[in-house]
Amino acid sequence: MFIMHAEHETDRPILAAISGERRTLLMDAGNSPAHAELFRAELAKHGIPLPDMMVLTHWHWDHTFGMSAWNGIPAAAHAETGRAMAVLKGLDGSDACLDELVRKEIISDSSAADIRKEYGGQRSGIRIIQPDLLFQDRIELDLGGVVCEMVHMGGDHSADSCYLHVREDKVLFLGDALGPSVYGGPRRYTSGSFLRLLAGAYAYGADWYVESHGLPMSGPEFRRDLEAWEQLARIARETGPDRERIIREMKAFLKTEELPGDLMQGVGYFLEGFKSR
Repeated sequence: MFIMHAEHETDRPILAAISGERRTLLMDAGNSPAHAELFRAELAKHGIPLPDMMVLTHWHWDHTFGMSAWNGIPAAAHAETGRAMAVLKGLDGSDACLDELVRKEIISDSSAADIRKEYGGQRSGIRIIQPDLLFQDRIELDLGGVVCEMVHMGGDHSADSCYLHVREDKVLFLGDALGPSVYGGPRRYTSGSFLRLLAGAYAYGADWYVESHGLPMSGPEFRRDLEAWEQLARIARETGPDRERIIREMKAFLKTEELPGDLMQGVGYFLEGFKSR
């Protein structure tokens, strides 16, 4: 297994290649052909076979716009991923086109800005490639001694979000599933959805957990990292949209006078989640 870490300047997520005795699987395509080509070069440098199939964790641009650089290898994705990408068919990358996608809340202002930064003057080269194989609940791919299972999880970030479990290596790729919603209005979390996703991740008992815009974490590290967020979701579920009570109970849980900035932001996300019900 080979992982290339995320780059935040233009929202490049983690890319991974998982090799078995017969095939190599690519997890996500990259956010541009340039991103994909960088990963191809790294694979070649380390003597890793180029992928001959790929899976997409969800439809968002930073995970799919690099598909055209992978020489037509077959791609598997959730059925909703295919439907969402069909909406983007014909995207020409022009300012007018990006502005229209923002107006329709298909993408956000920040995504449009990242696309402009990633592609520069080459936006006319954006090509949306449709996945070849669509599934509903789960799909298993036997690479030869290594079995990868894609499982549809959904969630606030994107309704088509999937986990990728590499069974023999005990690695769980989470995509962006644990993130808040980023399109269709203010960022938000719903406590029930977040807790379901977290329980689903823990149930794998993986040795390593990999979120697409973070660093790989061991199982214990992952649980420690999410402990406060899990508690925040539980408090929000129990108290409802009572901002002051949520903050008060989180301060008591953390034994602190002030909540860290990321958790204060998280309180806002969960409060927005109540508005969307």
